[in-house]
Amino acid sequence: MAGRRRGRSGGFGNVLLAVILTLFIFSLAAVLVLNFKWLYYIDITLLGLERRSGMDAASIKANYDALIQYNQFWFKGDLQFPSLIMSATGRIHFEEVKRIFVAVQYLCLASFACCVIGMIRKRIKHQYGYLRIAGVLALTIPAALGVLAAPSWERFFVTFHQIFFQNNYWLFDSKTDPVILILPEEYFMHCAIAILLCILIGSLLCFFIYRRHRRMAAGRRRRETRQ
Repeated sequence: MAGRRRGRSGGFGNVLLAVILTLFIFSLAAVLVLNFKWLYYIDITLLGLERRSGMDAASIKANYDALIQYNQFWFKGDLQFPSLIMSATGRIHFEEVKRIFVAVQYLCLASFACCVIGMIRKRIKHQYGYLRIAGVLALTIPAALGVLAAPSWERFFVTFHQIFFQNNYWLFDSKTDPVILILPEEYFMHCAIAILLCILIGSLLCFFIYRRHRRMAAGRRRRETRQ
């Protein structure tokens, strides 16, 4: 009987698929926020970027759009800002940033493909425990990061860069890399909050679908018992 329960629950297969699904939720959240330009457009006004940079909104948007386009996995070529100069170290940093974003985009595509295959197999076997596990993972990890970032966003921001970059090229001088004037830390904080919200939605969706399948399975068992 114990072996039968393990077969129904999916065992290691459920855990593996849950991890892959969690990676998909995380990477999808990052990709969506990266490409949601309106978040930045709102921050142009909210953070007073015209006043900070001495540029008009149209020029700020044009330079930001060039950066976002550069970070797409399908874009080939060098980063060219329409109206901003860029230092050699600044260019190196953006190349490093692109490698990270491209890796996240490929992770999103790969994990999505694996999730589709895994979910089809689990659906055939009527095993949905992976959804509950993914929901817990997708809820716990952002919560832990939120706790770490809450006391001091600036410290969290610095630590993040120290972990992912092996140099100090991300410490821009506005005289040689004026792009920093239109990319303040507050904007990245808003991006982080948006990503966490997307992950939370993904987590709640996993729980919702899991509970729905449990109710459907219970209904089937009741009908079988009556027959």
